[in-house]
Amino acid sequence: MGKLKIVLLAVGLAVFIILAVLFVVGYFKPQKAGIIIETSPSSMVYINGEQVGRSRYEATRSPGEVTVKLVPESKDTPLMPYETKVSLVSGVKTIIQRNFANTKEASSGIIVSFEKSVDDETSISVVSTPDSAQVTIDGQVRGFAPFKSSQITEGEHNLTLEATDYESKSIDIKTYKGYKLTAIFDLVVTSRVDEPISSLAPTASPDPEEEFVEILETPTGFLRVRSEPSTLASEVGQVEPGKKYKLIDTDEKTGWYKIELQSKQGVSDAESGWVTNQYAEKISAESPSPTPTNTVATPRQ
Repeated sequence: MGKLKIVLLAVGLAVFIILAVLFVVGYFKPQKAGIIIETSPSSMVYINGEQVGRSRYEATRSPGEVTVKLVPESKDTPLMPYETKVSLVSGVKTIIQRNFANTKEASSGIIVSFEKSVDDETSISVVSTPDSAQVTIDGQVRGFAPFKSSQITEGEHNLTLEATDYESKSIDIKTYKGYKLTAIFDLVVTSRVDEPISSLAPTASPDPEEEFVEILETPTGFLRVRSEPSTLASEVGQVEPGKKYKLIDTDEKTGWYKIELQSKQGVSDAESGWVTNQYAEKISAESPSPTPTNTVATPRQ
């Protein structure tokens, strides 16, 4: 009986020593979770608000949900930072890839993360921006995002997403038994949807209706044409009431009209001049009237 006790004590001591050794080397310690972050251009990496390095970043951490913020490094053009939450799983690497641009819509990226399956199956879930991107696994089209399937074997696979007018994205993944792999794709537009050629072709716009100025009755029977929109400016001609002249411009300050003149012998050679809007009005007409005539000078108008 004493020998049996000694044997049992020896066996128990041996088991204790083995367990102690295994604990020391970490066999029974929870496995760390891995995280890999790749960006273009490089960026500062923050996890749970703490700066932990810059991309390319690879590390192991305790399992659990973390907040990842990526701040791109760019001296020339301001780029849009990126922030997301991911669940780190023991013994599994979570992958974050990001291509930065100056807007969220122009940026692109992929996140591959894992979560424990309830029924211990191997499954995959794919989400995309835009919706309905084509999902291809190992060269075989499997459907359109959002896509879910438990018909995937454990191990390494290639996952590709494609959408019309968007840049395709491809990544190598590894699925694990008892875990659901979730892949989130942000695709970026590579070309716009062109309008029909006919709608892009230039079309001739109708010429704006020409405007004319009609000279009104004046106390003197004529109206002076000035070199500038002011009664102090030099006289370049005279026009008669009832005549019409092509409008060139309107002075915003005084309201005077600049009209087109037709010079003739004995009259100023000026091709245009200004008349007061006190004795003229803007109209639409088919054609201007003859040029101003030369008359005797009278009080300023």
